[in-house]
Amino acid sequence: MIRLTIVVSVAALLAIGSAPAAGTKPAQAPAAAPAPPTQEPPPPYEPQLLRLAELTGALAYLRDLCGAGDGSQFRSKMEKLLAAEGLSDSRRDLLAGAYNRGFRDYETTYRTCTPVADKVIAKLLGETARLAAEVTGRFGS
Repeated sequence: MIRLTIVVSVAALLAIGSAPAAGTKPAQAPAAAPAPPTQEPPPPYEPQLLRLAELTGALAYLRDLCGAGDGSQFRSKMEKLLAAEGLSDSRRDLLAGAYNRGFRDYETTYRTCTPVADKVIAKLLGETARLAAEVTGRFGS
């Protein structure tokens, strides 16, 4: 209550100090800007979810590149993730952007499957499994 009183008092002093001189037309107050839409705060597992989306994109590219032929399964998993977590357009864009970033990053790095690409796939699969288990274990099913 004290804070509101101080704010009102300061606003009143500012209004008095900026009173127009005699014979001048008072300036019109600018139209109030509309309040920005309120967004729900991101879930506590947001960083892990974004990383999972990025890994899914990378694996969709690399698995097809290296002949596994299951890149479409990773795309399908991403679609399911978007359906479950992409409740708003901005959230969907954020998750899809992470997926696309993972895909493009490896697309620019690897043009053919190499032994190093196979090692990267193994590493990414391990990280994906760890993150999925962590999110599921800590935050529900």
